[in-house]
Amino acid sequence: MPENRPLSPLPLPVRRSVPSERSPVLGRPPKYKEPSRPVTLTLPESTLNNLKRIDPDRSRAIVKLTEEALHQSQQPAFSEIIKVAPETGLLIVGPCKALATIPFLRLIEVAPGRFLLALEQGHDFRSLELSLLDVVETIPTEEFQEHRLILDLIDHIKKLRQSESVRMGEILFVRI
Repeated sequence: MPENRPLSPLPLPVRRSVPSERSPVLGRPPKYKEPSRPVTLTLPESTLNNLKRIDPDRSRAIVKLTEEALHQSQQPAFSEIIKVAPETGLLIVGPCKALATIPFLRLIEVAPGRFLLALEQGHDFRSLELSLLDVVETIPTEEFQEHRLILDLIDHIKKLRQSESVRMGEILFVRI
């Protein structure tokens, strides 16, 4: 009488990022041109329904929203001037940890990943420009995005200062 041994599991196909010459890649082609991994999210039903309106594939909808929020679908906007009134604009920047090291600078998020620069009393754009020149020297070379944002911001401020296109304003802050 044969022994009752457990069956050994069948080997599962391994998904390779690059097909080998001997075996074809099994499964669906990759969705994205960069490495990706599965994640589990718990979201409200209304959010799931809204994601479906953006793209039937939830992961693609999340990627589209993220790119839109961070302006990464095109060339990333490191700093830009947004028109808020006739002949008046505000300098807006993307996320940057290095800016948080400037003690008199407050970053006010006005849209996802977009920040208004607010200077504490007694500081102007000239002191901001000097602080940015100091900060850019402290950013590690592997922090390319941070370095690029600071350089872009320095360039913006320098051009505005030279063209005498900057004036200071005040924002009302309320303690909550």
